[in-house]
Amino acid sequence: MAQTKITDLKTLKKMEGTRLPTGEWMTITQEMINDFAKATQDFQWLHVDIEKIKEHSPFKKPIAHGFLSVALLSKLLMDLVTVNSLKMGVNYGLNKVRFPSPVLVDSEIRLNCTIVSVEPYDTKAVKITWDCLIEIKGQEKPACVAEFLSLMFE
Repeated sequence: MAQTKITDLKTLKKMEGTRLPTGEWMTITQEMINDFAKATQDFQWLHVDIEKIKEHSPFKKPIAHGFLSVALLSKLLMDLVTVNSLKMGVNYGLNKVRFPSPVLVDSEIRLNCTIVSVEPYDTKAVKITWDCLIEIKGQEKPACVAEFLSLMFE
């Protein structure tokens, strides 16, 4: 997948309503799940206790934390698009987020994203609203649906 390259924030503004090319598949490994559990101190058994999962989980495999999907949005989005004039970008927040389907360990996910709006933030920055859907390979329901906000500074 070729990354969408945008010259500057004025050009990005003209792309409101544009759906970006679909991202590449990324495998969610147990190591990623364990590392996220350590970082967030969320060691709920359905993520990390393999023996208990085999015995009690309806999925029979570990599932990723829902917030791992959200945490990956920045990386997945940066894989899709770059703005050449950008000096800095930061996460601004989320308006909406849902986790329609669990992500089982070793599943592959990818991002589908549309640029909803590009609004002035200050003289050298814009606030972008991204409509994001993280799909799971072979699944009808997505892992995550989110309206993600970021700031970009020239």
